[in-house]
Amino acid sequence: MKKTLFTSLVSLLTLIPLFAQTGSIRGTITNAITNEPVIYVNVVAMGTDAGTTTDENGKYEITGLAPGLYNVQVSCVGFKDLTQSEIQVTNAKPAVVNFKLEEQSADLQEVVVKASPFKKPEESPLSLRTIGVAEIQRNPGANRDISKVVQTLPGVTSTSSFRNDLIIRGGAPNENRFFLDDVEVPNINHFATQGSSGGPVGMINVNFISEVDFYSGAFPANRGNTLSSAFNFRQPDGRSDKIGASFLLGATDAGMTLEGPIGDKTTFLFSARRSYLQLLTKMLKLPFLPTYNDAQLKVKHKFNQKNELYFVGLGAIDDFTLNLKANDTEEDQFILDGVPYNSQWNYTNGLVYKHYADQGYWTFVVSRNKLNNESYKYFNNDKSSEENLILRYKSQEIENKLRIENTSRYGDWKINYGIGYEFVQYNNRTFNRIFTSAGAQTVDYNAAFDMSKYNGFGQVSHGFFGDRLMLSLGARLDANSYSDKMSNPLDQFSPRFSLSYSITKQFSFNANTGRYYQLPPYTVLGYKEDGVLVNKQNKISYIRADHAVVGFAYTTKTNGKISIEGYYKKYADYPFLLRDSISLANLGGDYGIIGNEPAVSRSAGRSYGIEFLIQQRLFKGFYGIASYTLGKSEFEDKNYRYVPSSWDARHILNLVVGKKFGKNWEVGVKWRYQSGLPSTPFADASALVSNWDVRLSGLPDYSRLNTLRNESSNTIDLRIDKKWFFDRWSLNLYFDIQNLTGSSVAISGLILDRPLDENNKPIGGGIIENPDAPASEQRYKLKPIIFDDGTPLPSVGMMVEF
Repeated sequence: MKKTLFTSLVSLLTLIPLFAQTGSIRGTITNAITNEPVIYVNVVAMGTDAGTTTDENGKYEITGLAPGLYNVQVSCVGFKDLTQSEIQVTNAKPAVVNFKLEEQSADLQEVVVKASPFKKPEESPLSLRTIGVAEIQRNPGANRDISKVVQTLPGVTSTSSFRNDLIIRGGAPNENRFFLDDVEVPNINHFATQGSSGGPVGMINVNFISEVDFYSGAFPANRGNTLSSAFNFRQPDGRSDKIGASFLLGATDAGMTLEGPIGDKTTFLFSARRSYLQLLTKMLKLPFLPTYNDAQLKVKHKFNQKNELYFVGLGAIDDFTLNLKANDTEEDQFILDGVPYNSQWNYTNGLVYKHYADQGYWTFVVSRNKLNNESYKYFNNDKSSEENLILRYKSQEIENKLRIENTSRYGDWKINYGIGYEFVQYNNRTFNRIFTSAGAQTVDYNAAFDMSKYNGFGQVSHGFFGDRLMLSLGARLDANSYSDKMSNPLDQFSPRFSLSYSITKQFSFNANTGRYYQLPPYTVLGYKEDGVLVNKQNKISYIRADHAVVGFAYTTKTNGKISIEGYYKKYADYPFLLRDSISLANLGGDYGIIGNEPAVSRSAGRSYGIEFLIQQRLFKGFYGIASYTLGKSEFEDKNYRYVPSSWDARHILNLVVGKKFGKNWEVGVKWRYQSGLPSTPFADASALVSNWDVRLSGLPDYSRLNTLRNESSNTIDLRIDKKWFFDRWSLNLYFDIQNLTGSSVAISGLILDRPLDENNKPIGGGIIENPDAPASEQRYKLKPIIFDDGTPLPSVGMMVEF
């Protein structure tokens, strides 16, 4: 009976597509500066005979396309050609692809120049990668998570297979900034590390992304408060013809999206997702039970051709509890002993108004974001007495933002300028028993402050010799009211300069240099002792980084690119944490909170390296990326000596290849090799009872900072997709295996040497080696333990779109 049903289902899925209709690509093509429609534009689905031209409203539609991926190229005299790659065509809905064309130099009005699928803006002619939604969805092992997709690009270091920390060109995870349709989003991950930017799971719905611009340097002046990277996520508009929906069932969560019109001039996109990871971990008897939820919304109203308003919303609720019954192994007991309970929620809401004029457009952005983070931990997870309390933490970060920006073109000149203002509120209630090299301490304080942040920026770009030489000069000023030390904008003057010279139509030399500033985390600014904001008294200041990048790029005739870039980053005034005697630049790649202690702005660092990239966009069914990074990252230790930073991966090699086969099958493979990251040995004081009972783990010996190195990682991921396109709906099934070969990276730790029963289950508490010694000298019997992530992780998923 089961065999008959299965055979029938397979037959049905095989036969229905034979009667399926074809799909279409439609959209609007406008002037990038004035938003006026561009007429008589040639639009071609590359590799086919299908094409059309825009009408008097700048609209076009290509019909009769078989479901699949297409590259769409547009060209028009007087404008630069433009290509959008890997547009998914289905029968479920028209693929909407809008283009904004830039006017071409007067010297090139009658010259036909081949469109490149790779962006190269005047402000950032290098260190910019644009990632399409198809690349995110199909990336092996990434589970549709943009942070894991970015890890395949040059210059990006990863900390572990279960974290989304972005370490760009040797910088710390807190040095990244994210923008969703011009609205700044402080963090894009669930279970975020406060004071940093990482987490285990991304919270942005990939179905809502049309493409992502990833800057690893050469930041435009309108993107401030970052030292290592900036991300611009662009969302499409909702459907204007009718209501559409999709449903996704993944390995760890389920979600749905809705989109459609609200009247003649308004569209919406909405998604919601909830994990069932806690059910899986409980079934597998794992010691932790994480739950995450997120929602995303975009509503856009177009008043007319010159004015539009849209709302962007993103929010998450996360809860991390412990499964106290899962204590069958020493590893499980170690996790239960040390990991706190945690709950977080956050949201970002923003309104964006755009007004287009004859030679440019204005952008007005008003937004608010809030993070609420709470944690607690009791000794032996015994909540019966407050005497067992080790940690109770609650903190909120609230930002209210306004940005006014203008972008204009006057002939061959491009000008961007604007101002920004933020009102920040921060509060923190902390009780924490700690142990440092100075001995046992109790941190207990209640802090709150607010401040204003203000900035101004401008950038001028100009092309010479028919845009063969492009120059761009920008500057930015930042300041705030937190302290006199940071109140003068001239102290945070950050100039930047870019140059690009086209040696041939396909081969170019590119360079950028700039000075960038970033505010320390609010956890640092809000630390309090004896009723005083200690780090305000310590004259904490902005962190500074000077960048220099040079490189060559070659675009092939088959939608490919080959590039080489060399970079150098020089850091100054990084917060040096006085309690732990370590630079904040070495922290942020783990769960919890960082920076919540006394600090001074004295730490310096440097990072430099060379990056190679070969990228092939979809061409005759093949696509792929090969990248190699040779780099070095160092920061000062407490003795002002340069030592390897926690992110010093000397060699990073990535290879992603994929092939689309007939009948809508697709296979992709990813191989990643990374040198082992540095680590710090444990101090002899780790075994002290007074330490272990509050830290519940080993005490790092920062006098020997990063003198050890973990094993290198060497992993292979595999993904197989099969798609069915039916009349008015589509189905995508996928099978994904992370770490196919079971490669492991062993990380050593310390654990209590407990008695074991006949099943090797730990019983009782720790064994004190010297019970007759004074209490301050008593020591637990400890032993090393090895953690590794060498288990293959298979997953299956399904997406239905209609």
